[in-house]
Amino acid sequence: MAGHSKWANIKHKKARADAKRGKAFSTVTKEIIVAVKQGGPDPKMNPQLRLAISKAKAINLPNENIQRNIKKAESKDQSNFDEVTYEVYGAGGVGIICRGLTDNKNRTASDMRIATNKRGGTIATPGSVLFNFDKLGVMQITKEGTDFDKLFEDAIEAGALDINDEEDVYIITTNPEDLFKVKEELEAKKYTVNDPSQELVPKTLIECSPEDKEKNEALIDFIEDLDDIDQVFSNIQS
Repeated sequence: MAGHSKWANIKHKKARADAKRGKAFSTVTKEIIVAVKQGGPDPKMNPQLRLAISKAKAINLPNENIQRNIKKAESKDQSNFDEVTYEVYGAGGVGIICRGLTDNKNRTASDMRIATNKRGGTIATPGSVLFNFDKLGVMQITKEGTDFDKLFEDAIEAGALDINDEEDVYIITTNPEDLFKVKEELEAKKYTVNDPSQELVPKTLIECSPEDKEKNEALIDFIEDLDDIDQVFSNIQS
């Protein structure tokens, strides 16, 4: 299973993204709308919506905003969002995957071209970077007050693939389609689940020069600020 440095890389990127509060609100709002469009407005019957609401509450999006967006999503006048994925080669051969939800693919494509023109990197042929990543469901359990052996038993029983022991958290991985089920079964057993999401985890990491690493981080920062891009993953060695 994935090593410590891969998870450190994910958490580093997540921490930088989560710090941008307004962007986080925008992202989870789009996820709520897409979930309602695909599975209906009742969270009890729509696990994707339950997860989106859980993420919204975790970043303190007011409940009135959540309910307003659920109602808005039911309207025929509310446009849906399409999933987009861009694969980019960064400096030193680093692979970067950019994912988002957009209501205007032409705008998103233009923004990505501007990002690579300004900060370097090359937009790659679909599939040429993505094959280096595994799509997994990922969630965290705080170590404090948690017995590892019991958690391991409960998580595997719920359908998890593996558990990684980090400095202050346990990281549980699942098949993407099992993320909702595992999260809810663990919560039913009184575990507090943090940051549940579908992640792209690099199979191997690339160690690049300090100069190339700085270029790649500047490119990633620029892309993360784009309105339509909600997740950025890379295989840079942290």
